Amino acid sequence: MLSNKVNLKDMKKTGRNTSIYGTRYVSEPIPKYEIPEEGMPSKAAYQLINDELNLDGNPNLNLASFVTTWMEPEADMLINQTNGKNFVDNDEYPQTQIIQNRVINMLARLFNAPKGCDFLGTSTIGSSEAIMLGALAHKWAWRENKKAKGEDCSNPNIVMGADVHVVWEKFAKYFDVELRMVPMEKGKYTLTADKVKENIDENTIAVGVVLGTTFTGQIDQIQEINELLVNIKKEKGWDIPIHVDGASGAFIVPFLDPEFEWDFRLSQVKSINVSGHKYGLVYPGIGWLVFKDKKYLSEDLIFEVNYLGGIIPTFNLNFSKGSSMVIAQYYNLLRLGKQGYSSIMNNLMETANYLGNTLKSTGFFKLLDEELVLPILAIKLNDNLKDLIGIDNLTVFDISRKLRERGWLVPAYTLPANAEEIAVLRIVIKENFTRDMADLLVQDLKNIFDGYKKNLDENPENEPSINIF
Repeated sequence: MLSNKVNLKDMKKTGRNTSIYGTRYVSEPIPKYEIPEEGMPSKAAYQLINDELNLDGNPNLNLASFVTTWMEPEADMLINQTNGKNFVDNDEYPQTQIIQNRVINMLARLFNAPKGCDFLGTSTIGSSEAIMLGALAHKWAWRENKKAKGEDCSNPNIVMGADVHVVWEKFAKYFDVELRMVPMEKGKYTLTADKVKENIDENTIAVGVVLGTTFTGQIDQIQEINELLVNIKKEKGWDIPIHVDGASGAFIVPFLDPEFEWDFRLSQVKSINVSGHKYGLVYPGIGWLVFKDKKYLSEDLIFEVNYLGGIIPTFNLNFSKGSSMVIAQYYNLLRLGKQGYSSIMNNLMETANYLGNTLKSTGFFKLLDEELVLPILAIKLNDNLKDLIGIDNLTVFDISRKLRERGWLVPAYTLPANAEEIAVLRIVIKENFTRDMADLLVQDLKNIFDGYKKNLDENPENEPSINIF
Protein backbone atom coordinates (compact mmCIF):
# COMPACT_ATOMS: atom_id res chain seq x y z
CA MET A 1 0.00 0.00 0.00
CA LEU A 2 2.85 2.36 0.85
CA SER A 3 4.49 1.91 -2.52
CA ASN A 4 1.15 2.52 -4.21
CA LYS A 5 0.75 5.85 -2.37
CA VAL A 6 4.22 6.87 -3.41
CA ASN A 7 3.46 6.04 -7.00
CA LEU A 8 0.19 7.96 -6.94
CA LYS A 9 1.94 10.98 -5.42
CA ASP A 10 4.63 10.81 -8.06
CA MET A 11 2.02 10.54 -10.81
CA LYS A 12 0.17 13.54 -9.37
CA LYS A 13 3.37 15.55 -9.34
CA THR A 14 4.52 14.68 -12.84
CA GLY A 15 1.12 14.31 -14.46
CA ARG A 16 2.02 10.93 -16.02
CA ASN A 17 -0.96 8.80 -17.03
CA THR A 18 -3.56 11.17 -15.59
CA SER A 19 -5.74 14.08 -16.70
CA ILE A 20 -5.05 17.72 -15.84
CA TYR A 21 -7.40 17.33 -12.87
CA GLY A 22 -5.20 14.56 -11.52
CA THR A 23 -2.11 16.77 -11.31
CA ARG A 24 -0.89 18.87 -8.41
CA TYR A 25 -1.71 22.11 -10.23
CA VAL A 26 -5.43 21.89 -9.44
CA SER A 27 -4.91 21.12 -5.73
CA GLU A 28 -2.50 23.98 -5.07
CA PRO A 29 -3.26 27.73 -5.04
CA ILE A 30 -2.98 29.31 -8.45
CA PRO A 31 -0.40 32.13 -8.54
CA LYS A 32 -2.18 35.49 -8.40
CA TYR A 33 0.20 38.22 -7.30
CA GLU A 34 3.74 37.04 -7.99
CA ILE A 35 5.28 35.25 -10.92
CA PRO A 36 5.79 31.62 -9.84
CA GLU A 37 9.31 30.29 -9.47
CA GLU A 38 8.50 27.40 -11.78
CA GLY A 39 6.12 27.20 -14.70
CA MET A 40 3.55 24.53 -15.51
CA PRO A 41 2.52 22.52 -18.57
CA SER A 42 0.64 24.45 -21.24
CA LYS A 43 -2.49 22.30 -20.85
CA ALA A 44 -2.56 22.94 -17.11
CA ALA A 45 -2.19 26.70 -17.55
CA TYR A 46 -4.92 26.70 -20.17
CA GLN A 47 -7.36 24.67 -18.09
CA LEU A 48 -6.85 26.71 -14.91
CA ILE A 49 -7.45 29.99 -16.71
CA ASN A 50 -10.31 28.62 -18.79
CA ASP A 51 -12.08 27.32 -15.70
CA GLU A 52 -11.71 30.66 -13.93
CA LEU A 53 -13.13 32.51 -16.94
CA ASN A 54 -16.33 30.50 -16.57
CA LEU A 55 -17.21 33.01 -13.84
CA ASP A 56 -17.53 35.69 -16.53
CA GLY A 57 -20.87 36.23 -18.19
CA ASN A 58 -21.80 34.45 -21.41
CA PRO A 59 -20.97 36.81 -24.31
CA ASN A 60 -23.89 35.45 -26.33
CA LEU A 61 -26.31 36.50 -23.58
CA ASN A 62 -24.68 39.90 -23.13
CA LEU A 63 -27.36 42.35 -24.23
CA ALA A 64 -25.50 45.20 -22.52
CA SER A 65 -22.60 45.50 -24.90
CA PHE A 66 -22.60 46.73 -28.49
CA VAL A 67 -19.45 44.74 -29.13
CA THR A 68 -19.42 41.82 -31.57
CA THR A 69 -19.19 38.39 -29.91
CA TRP A 70 -19.33 36.07 -32.94
CA MET A 71 -17.57 35.83 -36.30
CA GLU A 72 -17.41 33.14 -38.96
CA PRO A 73 -14.74 30.40 -38.68
CA GLU A 74 -12.92 31.74 -41.73
CA ALA A 75 -12.63 35.14 -40.05
CA ASP A 76 -11.31 33.43 -36.93
CA MET A 77 -8.67 31.72 -39.07
CA LEU A 78 -7.53 35.02 -40.58
CA ILE A 79 -7.40 36.60 -37.13
CA ASN A 80 -5.24 33.78 -35.79
CA GLN A 81 -2.92 34.03 -38.78
CA THR A 82 -2.39 37.79 -38.34
CA ASN A 83 -2.33 38.12 -34.55
CA GLY A 84 1.45 38.36 -34.57
CA LYS A 85 1.65 41.21 -37.07
CA ASN A 86 2.34 44.65 -35.61
CA PHE A 87 0.34 47.07 -37.72
CA VAL A 88 2.97 49.82 -37.58
CA ASP A 89 5.60 47.62 -39.25
CA ASN A 90 4.71 48.91 -42.70
CA ASP A 91 7.98 47.84 -44.30
CA GLU A 92 7.58 44.29 -43.03
CA TYR A 93 3.83 44.03 -43.63
CA PRO A 94 3.08 46.41 -46.52
CA GLN A 95 -0.01 44.56 -47.69
CA THR A 96 -1.71 45.08 -44.34
CA GLN A 97 -1.36 48.86 -44.81
CA ILE A 98 -2.79 48.54 -48.31
CA ILE A 99 -5.77 46.61 -46.97
CA GLN A 100 -6.39 49.30 -44.33
CA ASN A 101 -6.46 51.93 -47.08
CA ARG A 102 -8.93 49.83 -49.05
CA VAL A 103 -11.27 49.75 -46.05
CA ILE A 104 -10.99 53.53 -45.65
CA ASN A 105 -11.86 53.98 -49.31
CA MET A 106 -14.88 51.70 -48.93
CA LEU A 107 -16.09 53.55 -45.83
CA ALA A 108 -15.58 57.00 -47.35
CA ARG A 109 -17.75 56.00 -50.28
CA LEU A 110 -20.29 54.33 -48.01
CA PHE A 111 -20.49 57.67 -46.17
CA ASN A 112 -20.96 59.49 -49.50
CA ALA A 113 -17.70 61.42 -49.70
CA PRO A 114 -18.22 63.91 -52.58
CA LYS A 115 -16.39 63.31 -55.84
CA GLY A 116 -13.28 65.42 -56.05
CA CYS A 117 -12.66 65.40 -52.31
CA ASP A 118 -9.31 63.99 -51.27
CA PHE A 119 -10.58 61.98 -48.31
CA LEU A 120 -8.35 60.13 -45.90
CA GLY A 121 -8.59 58.23 -42.65
CA THR A 122 -7.07 55.74 -40.28
CA SER A 123 -7.89 52.62 -38.30
CA THR A 124 -7.97 53.02 -34.52
CA ILE A 125 -8.32 50.79 -31.47
CA GLY A 126 -12.00 51.79 -31.27
CA SER A 127 -14.28 54.80 -31.62
CA SER A 128 -12.88 56.39 -28.48
CA GLU A 129 -9.50 56.89 -30.11
CA ALA A 130 -11.16 57.90 -33.38
CA ILE A 131 -13.23 60.60 -31.63
CA MET A 132 -10.17 61.92 -29.81
CA LEU A 133 -8.28 62.19 -33.10
CA GLY A 134 -11.18 63.73 -34.99
CA ALA A 135 -11.83 66.39 -32.36
CA LEU A 136 -8.10 67.06 -32.06
CA ALA A 137 -7.89 67.70 -35.80
CA HIS A 138 -10.73 70.21 -35.54
CA LYS A 139 -9.00 71.98 -32.65
CA TRP A 140 -5.83 72.29 -34.73
CA ALA A 141 -7.74 73.58 -37.77
CA TRP A 142 -9.58 76.16 -35.64
CA ARG A 143 -6.33 77.31 -34.01
CA GLU A 144 -4.47 77.62 -37.31
CA ASN A 145 -7.36 79.63 -38.75
CA LYS A 146 -7.36 81.93 -35.72
CA LYS A 147 -3.60 82.45 -35.91
CA ALA A 148 -3.81 83.25 -39.62
CA LYS A 149 -6.28 86.03 -38.77
CA GLY A 150 -4.20 87.27 -35.85
CA GLU A 151 -7.00 86.44 -33.41
CA ASP A 152 -6.88 84.97 -29.90
CA CYS A 153 -6.90 81.16 -29.89
CA SER A 154 -6.64 80.47 -26.16
CA ASN A 155 -10.27 79.59 -25.41
CA PRO A 156 -11.54 76.77 -27.63
CA ASN A 157 -14.83 75.08 -26.85
CA ILE A 158 -16.71 72.07 -28.17
CA VAL A 159 -20.50 71.60 -28.16
CA MET A 160 -22.35 68.31 -27.77
CA GLY A 161 -25.38 66.79 -26.06
CA ALA A 162 -25.43 64.84 -22.81
CA ASP A 163 -26.23 61.75 -24.90
CA VAL A 164 -22.58 61.39 -25.95
CA HIS A 165 -20.09 58.72 -24.89
CA VAL A 166 -17.76 59.63 -22.01
CA VAL A 167 -14.82 59.89 -24.45
CA TRP A 168 -16.07 63.34 -25.47
CA GLU A 169 -15.68 64.53 -21.90
CA LYS A 170 -12.25 62.93 -21.77
CA PHE A 171 -11.21 64.78 -24.91
CA ALA A 172 -12.26 68.14 -23.47
CA LYS A 173 -10.34 67.52 -20.24
CA TYR A 174 -7.24 65.91 -21.75
CA PHE A 175 -6.81 68.48 -24.52
CA ASP A 176 -7.85 71.60 -22.60
CA VAL A 177 -11.05 72.45 -24.46
CA GLU A 178 -14.09 73.98 -22.78
CA LEU A 179 -16.87 71.41 -22.69
CA ARG A 180 -20.30 72.78 -23.53
CA MET A 181 -22.55 69.83 -22.90
CA VAL A 182 -26.26 70.38 -23.48
CA PRO A 183 -28.28 68.62 -20.76
CA MET A 184 -31.10 66.23 -21.59
CA GLU A 185 -34.69 67.19 -20.97
CA LYS A 186 -37.56 64.90 -20.09
CA GLY A 187 -38.96 63.71 -23.39
CA LYS A 188 -35.97 65.10 -25.33
CA TYR A 189 -32.98 62.80 -25.20
CA THR A 190 -30.96 64.02 -28.19
CA LEU A 191 -29.13 67.17 -29.27
CA THR A 192 -31.31 69.69 -31.13
CA ALA A 193 -30.43 72.59 -33.41
CA ASP A 194 -31.93 75.23 -31.11
CA LYS A 195 -29.73 74.06 -28.22
CA VAL A 196 -26.66 74.11 -30.46
CA LYS A 197 -27.48 77.69 -31.44
CA GLU A 198 -27.51 78.72 -27.77
CA ASN A 199 -24.02 77.32 -27.14
CA ILE A 200 -21.82 77.97 -30.18
CA ASP A 201 -19.63 81.01 -30.77
CA GLU A 202 -16.52 82.03 -32.70
CA ASN A 203 -14.39 79.78 -30.47
CA THR A 204 -16.34 76.58 -31.13
CA ILE A 205 -13.97 74.07 -32.72
CA ALA A 206 -16.73 71.58 -33.62
CA VAL A 207 -20.19 70.28 -32.81
CA GLY A 208 -20.31 66.60 -31.89
CA VAL A 209 -23.45 64.75 -32.96
CA VAL A 210 -24.39 61.12 -32.41
CA LEU A 211 -25.82 58.67 -34.93
CA GLY A 212 -27.33 56.31 -32.38
CA THR A 213 -26.79 57.31 -28.78
CA THR A 214 -25.46 54.94 -26.15
CA PHE A 215 -28.31 55.75 -23.76
CA THR A 216 -31.37 55.39 -26.00
CA GLY A 217 -30.28 54.46 -29.54
CA GLN A 218 -31.77 57.67 -30.95
CA ILE A 219 -30.22 60.04 -33.49
CA ASP A 220 -29.36 63.70 -32.92
CA GLN A 221 -30.88 66.35 -35.21
CA ILE A 222 -27.96 66.12 -37.62
CA GLN A 223 -29.64 67.63 -40.67
CA GLU A 224 -31.13 70.51 -38.69
CA ILE A 225 -27.82 71.20 -36.94
CA ASN A 226 -26.04 71.23 -40.30
CA GLU A 227 -28.56 73.72 -41.68
CA LEU A 228 -28.08 75.93 -38.63
CA LEU A 229 -24.29 75.93 -39.06
CA VAL A 230 -24.59 76.71 -42.77
CA ASN A 231 -26.69 79.77 -41.91
CA ILE A 232 -24.30 80.78 -39.12
CA LYS A 233 -21.42 80.57 -41.57
CA LYS A 234 -23.24 82.91 -43.97
CA GLU A 235 -24.28 85.35 -41.26
CA LYS A 236 -21.23 85.47 -39.00
CA GLY A 237 -18.45 83.77 -40.90
CA TRP A 238 -18.01 81.00 -38.31
CA ASP A 239 -17.16 77.84 -40.22
CA ILE A 240 -17.97 75.30 -37.51
CA PRO A 241 -17.53 71.67 -38.53
CA ILE A 242 -19.60 68.67 -37.45
CA HIS A 243 -18.01 65.46 -36.27
CA VAL A 244 -20.45 62.56 -36.45
CA ASP A 245 -20.02 59.90 -33.79
CA GLY A 246 -21.30 56.98 -35.82
CA ALA A 247 -19.87 54.37 -33.47
CA SER A 248 -23.13 52.44 -33.40
CA GLY A 249 -25.12 53.74 -36.34
CA ALA A 250 -22.70 54.30 -39.21
CA PHE A 251 -22.66 50.61 -40.09
CA ILE A 252 -26.47 50.42 -39.85
CA VAL A 253 -28.11 53.51 -41.33
CA PRO A 254 -26.40 53.33 -44.76
CA PHE A 255 -27.88 49.85 -45.25
CA LEU A 256 -31.30 50.43 -43.70
CA ASP A 257 -32.01 53.91 -45.03
CA PRO A 258 -29.46 54.99 -47.67
CA GLU A 259 -31.50 58.08 -48.53
CA PHE A 260 -31.23 59.52 -45.03
CA GLU A 261 -28.63 62.32 -45.09
CA TRP A 262 -26.41 62.36 -42.04
CA ASP A 263 -22.98 61.92 -43.60
CA PHE A 264 -20.60 63.74 -45.98
CA ARG A 265 -23.56 64.81 -48.12
CA LEU A 266 -24.07 67.49 -45.45
CA SER A 267 -21.66 70.35 -46.04
CA GLN A 268 -20.57 70.87 -42.41
CA VAL A 269 -19.93 67.18 -41.71
CA LYS A 270 -16.16 67.03 -41.98
CA SER A 271 -15.30 63.82 -40.08
CA ILE A 272 -16.99 60.57 -39.09
CA ASN A 273 -16.00 57.75 -36.77
CA VAL A 274 -17.44 54.25 -36.68
CA SER A 275 -16.77 51.17 -34.56
CA GLY A 276 -15.95 48.15 -36.66
CA HIS A 277 -16.31 46.07 -33.49
CA LYS A 278 -19.94 47.06 -33.10
CA TYR A 279 -22.22 46.75 -36.11
CA GLY A 280 -19.21 46.40 -38.38
CA LEU A 281 -19.47 42.85 -36.99
CA VAL A 282 -15.78 42.51 -35.99
CA TYR A 283 -14.38 41.51 -32.60
CA PRO A 284 -12.87 44.28 -30.41
CA GLY A 285 -11.02 46.44 -30.86
CA ILE A 286 -11.25 48.22 -34.17
CA GLY A 287 -12.51 51.68 -35.01
CA TRP A 288 -12.30 53.91 -38.06
CA LEU A 289 -11.92 57.64 -38.58
CA VAL A 290 -12.62 59.20 -41.98
CA PHE A 291 -12.16 62.84 -43.01
CA LYS A 292 -14.10 64.28 -45.92
CA ASP A 293 -10.92 65.92 -47.20
CA LYS A 294 -7.31 65.84 -46.11
CA LYS A 295 -7.38 69.63 -45.72
CA TYR A 296 -9.30 69.08 -42.48
CA LEU A 297 -6.35 67.23 -40.97
CA SER A 298 -3.37 69.47 -40.21
CA GLU A 299 -0.04 68.09 -41.41
CA ASP A 300 1.29 69.20 -38.03
CA LEU A 301 -0.58 66.26 -36.45
CA ILE A 302 0.98 63.65 -38.72
CA PHE A 303 4.31 62.28 -37.53
CA GLU A 304 6.86 60.87 -39.95
CA VAL A 305 8.62 58.12 -38.01
CA ASN A 306 11.82 56.43 -39.15
CA TYR A 307 11.09 52.91 -37.96
CA LEU A 308 12.47 49.54 -38.98
CA GLY A 309 13.92 50.71 -42.28
CA GLY A 310 11.12 52.94 -43.56
CA ILE A 311 9.40 56.28 -43.00
CA ILE A 312 6.01 55.69 -41.43
CA PRO A 313 3.39 58.46 -41.34
CA THR A 314 1.31 58.04 -38.21
CA PHE A 315 -1.76 59.81 -36.84
CA ASN A 316 -2.76 57.82 -33.78
CA LEU A 317 -2.68 58.11 -30.00
CA ASN A 318 -0.97 54.74 -29.73
CA PHE A 319 1.88 53.26 -31.76
CA SER A 320 1.96 49.47 -31.82
CA LYS A 321 -1.30 47.62 -32.39
CA GLY A 322 -2.45 44.32 -33.84
CA SER A 323 -3.29 43.90 -37.51
CA SER A 324 -5.84 41.14 -37.10
CA MET A 325 -9.00 43.25 -36.69
CA VAL A 326 -8.13 45.41 -39.69
CA ILE A 327 -7.96 42.21 -41.71
CA ALA A 328 -11.17 40.94 -40.10
CA GLN A 329 -12.99 44.13 -41.13
CA TYR A 330 -11.84 43.71 -44.71
CA TYR A 331 -13.00 40.08 -44.60
CA ASN A 332 -16.51 41.14 -43.58
CA LEU A 333 -16.73 43.81 -46.28
CA LEU A 334 -15.69 41.30 -48.94
CA ARG A 335 -17.70 38.42 -47.49
CA LEU A 336 -20.97 40.24 -46.91
CA GLY A 337 -21.00 43.09 -49.40
CA LYS A 338 -23.78 45.66 -49.29
CA GLN A 339 -26.41 42.98 -49.76
CA GLY A 340 -25.13 40.91 -46.84
CA TYR A 341 -24.90 43.85 -44.47
CA SER A 342 -28.38 44.98 -45.53
CA SER A 343 -29.84 41.53 -44.84
CA ILE A 344 -28.25 41.38 -41.38
CA MET A 345 -29.31 44.89 -40.41
CA ASN A 346 -32.87 44.30 -41.59
CA ASN A 347 -33.00 41.09 -39.55
CA LEU A 348 -31.75 42.98 -36.50
CA MET A 349 -34.45 45.63 -36.90
CA GLU A 350 -37.16 42.99 -37.37
CA THR A 351 -36.03 41.26 -34.18
CA ALA A 352 -35.82 44.58 -32.31
CA ASN A 353 -39.32 45.60 -33.38
CA TYR A 354 -40.69 42.15 -32.54
CA LEU A 355 -39.11 42.23 -29.10
CA GLY A 356 -40.26 45.79 -28.47
CA ASN A 357 -43.87 45.01 -29.43
CA THR A 358 -43.85 41.79 -27.40
CA LEU A 359 -42.52 43.54 -24.31
CA LYS A 360 -45.20 46.21 -24.63
CA SER A 361 -47.88 43.56 -24.97
CA THR A 362 -46.97 42.12 -21.57
CA GLY A 363 -48.20 45.34 -19.98
CA PHE A 364 -45.10 45.55 -17.81
CA PHE A 365 -42.97 47.77 -20.04
CA LYS A 366 -43.08 50.73 -22.38
CA LEU A 367 -40.46 51.93 -24.83
CA LEU A 368 -38.68 55.18 -24.21
CA ASP A 369 -39.08 55.85 -27.94
CA GLU A 370 -41.86 54.10 -29.83
CA GLU A 371 -40.10 54.56 -33.19
CA LEU A 372 -36.95 52.45 -33.30
CA VAL A 373 -34.28 53.74 -35.66
CA LEU A 374 -31.54 51.34 -34.55
CA PRO A 375 -31.75 47.81 -33.06
CA ILE A 376 -31.44 49.19 -29.55
CA LEU A 377 -34.29 49.11 -27.02
CA ALA A 378 -34.49 51.45 -24.06
CA ILE A 379 -37.43 50.32 -21.94
CA LYS A 380 -38.88 51.47 -18.65
CA LEU A 381 -41.41 49.95 -16.30
CA ASN A 382 -45.04 50.78 -16.82
CA ASP A 383 -46.66 53.16 -14.36
CA ASN A 384 -49.51 50.76 -13.52
CA LEU A 385 -47.50 47.87 -12.06
CA LYS A 386 -49.53 48.18 -8.86
CA ASP A 387 -52.66 47.15 -10.79
CA LEU A 388 -50.87 44.32 -12.61
CA ILE A 389 -48.89 42.61 -9.86
CA GLY A 390 -49.76 44.55 -6.70
CA ILE A 391 -46.29 46.10 -6.33
CA ASP A 392 -45.36 49.68 -7.11
CA ASN A 393 -41.80 49.79 -5.75
CA LEU A 394 -40.23 47.38 -8.25
CA THR A 395 -37.35 48.93 -10.23
CA VAL A 396 -35.47 48.16 -13.42
CA PHE A 397 -32.44 47.47 -11.21
CA ASP A 398 -34.38 44.62 -9.57
CA ILE A 399 -35.26 43.24 -13.00
CA SER A 400 -31.65 43.47 -14.18
CA ARG A 401 -30.45 41.54 -11.12
CA LYS A 402 -33.04 38.79 -11.58
CA LEU A 403 -32.20 38.41 -15.28
CA ARG A 404 -28.55 37.89 -14.38
CA GLU A 405 -29.57 34.76 -12.46
CA ARG A 406 -30.62 33.29 -15.80
CA GLY A 407 -27.42 34.43 -17.51
CA TRP A 408 -28.87 37.49 -19.27
CA LEU A 409 -26.76 40.63 -19.00
CA VAL A 410 -29.16 43.57 -19.35
CA PRO A 411 -27.98 46.88 -17.89
CA ALA A 412 -30.18 49.19 -15.85
CA TYR A 413 -29.30 52.86 -15.43
CA THR A 414 -30.71 56.35 -15.06
CA LEU A 415 -30.48 58.93 -17.83
CA PRO A 416 -28.05 61.89 -17.57
CA ALA A 417 -28.63 65.27 -15.92
CA ASN A 418 -32.12 66.76 -16.10
CA ALA A 419 -33.61 63.33 -16.83
CA GLU A 420 -32.15 61.41 -13.89
CA GLU A 421 -35.57 60.36 -12.63
CA ILE A 422 -35.99 58.10 -15.67
CA ALA A 423 -34.50 54.64 -15.17
CA VAL A 424 -34.32 52.22 -18.08
CA LEU A 425 -33.20 48.80 -19.18
CA ARG A 426 -31.23 48.78 -22.44
CA ILE A 427 -31.23 45.82 -24.80
CA VAL A 428 -28.76 45.79 -27.67
CA ILE A 429 -29.78 43.44 -30.48
CA LYS A 430 -26.69 41.93 -32.11
CA GLU A 431 -26.14 39.65 -35.07
CA ASN A 432 -26.40 36.40 -33.10
CA PHE A 433 -29.51 37.42 -31.11
CA THR A 434 -32.30 35.45 -32.79
CA ARG A 435 -36.09 35.59 -32.62
CA ASP A 436 -35.98 32.43 -30.51
CA MET A 437 -33.66 34.11 -28.01
CA ALA A 438 -36.04 37.08 -27.91
CA ASP A 439 -38.88 34.73 -26.94
CA LEU A 440 -36.72 33.15 -24.24
CA LEU A 441 -35.89 36.58 -22.82
CA VAL A 442 -39.55 37.61 -22.77
CA GLN A 443 -40.54 34.38 -21.02
CA ASP A 444 -37.88 34.93 -18.35
CA LEU A 445 -39.17 38.47 -17.82
CA LYS A 446 -42.73 37.17 -17.49
CA ASN A 447 -41.52 34.61 -14.96
CA ILE A 448 -39.99 37.38 -12.88
CA PHE A 449 -43.26 39.31 -12.69
CA ASP A 450 -45.31 36.15 -12.12
CA GLY A 451 -42.95 35.22 -9.30
CA TYR A 452 -43.36 38.58 -7.60
CA LYS A 453 -47.14 38.36 -7.91
CA LYS A 454 -47.21 34.79 -6.57
CA ASN A 455 -45.07 35.67 -3.57
CA LEU A 456 -47.22 38.68 -2.82
CA ASP A 457 -50.41 36.60 -3.03
CA GLU A 458 -48.96 34.05 -0.63
CA ASN A 459 -47.45 36.63 1.73
CA PRO A 460 -49.64 39.72 1.45
CA GLU A 461 -48.42 41.27 4.70
CA ASN A 462 -44.71 40.71 4.11
CA GLU A 463 -42.18 42.49 1.97
CA PRO A 464 -42.24 40.44 -1.27
CA SER A 465 -39.24 38.31 -2.08
CA ILE A 466 -38.65 36.10 -5.06
CA ASN A 467 -36.88 32.87 -5.90
CA ILE A 468 -38.42 31.61 -9.11
CA PHE A 469 -35.71 30.05 -11.20
